[in-house]
Amino acid sequence: MKENPTNLKNIAILGSTGSIGVQALEVIEKNPDRFQVEILTAGNQGQKLIEQALKFKPNAVVIGDESQYQAVKDALWSADIKVYAGKKALASVVEAGEIDLVLNGLVGYSGLEPTLKAIEAGKTIALANKETLVVAGELVNRKLQEHKVSMIPVDSEHSAIFQCLVGEFDNPIECIYLTASGGPFRGKKRNELENVTIKQALNHPNWSMGAKITIDSATLMNKGFEVIEAKWLFGLEAEQIRVIVHPQSIVHSIVQFTDGSMKSQMGLPDMKLPIQYALAYPDRIASDFPRFNFMNYPNLGFEPPDTETFPCLDLAFTAMRQSGTAACRLNAANEVAVEAFLKEKIRFLDIPVLLAHCLDKGQQITQPKYQDYVDTDFETRRMAWEWVEKMKLVTI
Repeated sequence: MKENPTNLKNIAILGSTGSIGVQALEVIEKNPDRFQVEILTAGNQGQKLIEQALKFKPNAVVIGDESQYQAVKDALWSADIKVYAGKKALASVVEAGEIDLVLNGLVGYSGLEPTLKAIEAGKTIALANKETLVVAGELVNRKLQEHKVSMIPVDSEHSAIFQCLVGEFDNPIECIYLTASGGPFRGKKRNELENVTIKQALNHPNWSMGAKITIDSATLMNKGFEVIEAKWLFGLEAEQIRVIVHPQSIVHSIVQFTDGSMKSQMGLPDMKLPIQYALAYPDRIASDFPRFNFMNYPNLGFEPPDTETFPCLDLAFTAMRQSGTAACRLNAANEVAVEAFLKEKIRFLDIPVLLAHCLDKGQQITQPKYQDYVDTDFETRRMAWEWVEKMKLVTI
């Protein structure tokens, strides 16, 4: 076990080779007097995980792809870094006693089980894996209360809401506004999206993100998931959550209180800021991030989302109102849809059609237990792939 004589905060990063993980390590590297890397995990980027481990010297690493276990182990043997592999190791490593905070930067449903295990082990959670709350928000909140664990949101929008609520104690919220950039196809109509290419869909105007979340942003599904996440994070009803398109991505979100006053959190679109805030909370620590200049943005625009062209947002509200396993079905179908689009098996406009099919046809369980979420995820993926296989291969 490593010595920690200076009371550094020990961080476990799930998904260290992804966009969130890489930026988190940049924040940690800039603040060696505050943070120490305890655990790093990656799915299949073994070489990148090796490089990170040799640089940050964690206690242990986990490589999800078991076929890469030996290569990672051999590379890290001389550095005295423990190496584990597989999904079970990913879920159990977060229970290590030395961990103070778990940053979940995984993508998709895979983030749920490690989050639950970390909560049960009493670890503070910095959550960038929105699917944890989308899929099983009711269960996660129950576990948080049971184990008296704190969860700090990392998504820029939810971090903004969280920051606006600091110091407000029990002051009631009238509503919140989640801002959306509108993605690469803002202003386009359905007929203009018939032949969207993968390259076009991955060309986000403001944010640098992984492929999955970038496609979700293009369909507005990402914003839909953020709506569901906000419900569970802040104890809101559907009628209290509103979405506005803000192309500049400077106002990250807004809280309106019952007296009519509004608070917003603003800044340049840079994920390192909410990551650093979550890692250091409740402290704000100095950074050298670029500063916002009002003179560079003389006009900030706001407009309603186009849910006729981008129906995924409405599907998210539908799933949220249905509760139970509805959002779990929506998430599973979306993970299949995005993968199928990236493999050129379906068109961009087929994505919401597939989601609506699975949301409508899948079995609804109103009071699910953990195994119900597991079964729902599995059955929905099977249903979604069957739907995809019925489609003809489309060359885009």
